[in-house]
Amino acid sequence: MNDDSRLDDVRSFFASMLAAASGSSDPRLQRIFADVRREAFLPPGPWQIMVDHCYLTTPSADPIFLYQNVLVALDAARGINNGEPFLHAKWIGKTALQAGESVVHIGAGTGYYTALLAELVRPGGTVTAFELQPTLAAAAEQNLKPYSNVSVITGDAVMEVIPAADLIYVNAGVVAPPLSWMQALKPNGRMILPWRPNSETGLAIMIRRCDDGFEVEPLMHAYFIPCVGASNAATTQKTPSYVDAWRSRSIRLRATTAPDETATAIYADLWFSSRQVADGQ
Repeated sequence: MNDDSRLDDVRSFFASMLAAASGSSDPRLQRIFADVRREAFLPPGPWQIMVDHCYLTTPSADPIFLYQNVLVALDAARGINNGEPFLHAKWIGKTALQAGESVVHIGAGTGYYTALLAELVRPGGTVTAFELQPTLAAAAEQNLKPYSNVSVITGDAVMEVIPAADLIYVNAGVVAPPLSWMQALKPNGRMILPWRPNSETGLAIMIRRCDDGFEVEPLMHAYFIPCVGASNAATTQKTPSYVDAWRSRSIRLRATTAPDETATAIYADLWFSSRQVADGQ
């Protein structure tokens, strides 16, 4: 077997693993996971792969080392990585993206997961990718040139106006989602993000905008580097315990509803509640 056939086999099996990890029956996922080549969105190898909070350097620049469930350094000094594939597969499966939908990707890095999202919303859908670090944003813009439905913005998605979206996909830890992100969600829009309400608690949550408010579904443990502008705990008026964070089932806007006894976390503009949206105010 030649090297190209060997890599094709490894990539195909990697795509099968990601499709299984997604928990989704969407038949497009395995094909897209196989078609989008991870090495095309990373700096030239050898690569630094994180194991137990330490980086190990791959023995060579053979892309076969990338097709496993590992974080790969994009900027090791800042702790910025191309994230864990199984985690992202789970998130992507949960979002149930459809052709024609609009996505905002916050913390796009060099564009690998942006490309997967872009493939899922074709035809007719768009992805607006925000990346704060100029060098990473420049790399993402170059890497994503084949994707005509993607635009890359070098900037702070907390401070800038983000477009209305069916999905906001956040790859940086937030103390609380900014009000502007909540307002950017279209009806039935979804936001998936790493919630870091305190140093001990890190969990991925899915927020869905429904007719009567914002539903919250805790998904899994998840720890990401802090999101600049959205990781300051100064606006926290009630910090949730680990248990209370996982009990959260809805988000209420303080402009319309004052916090009550069901509040699990309280911030300047919004609060988390253990009450389901359908249970009323």
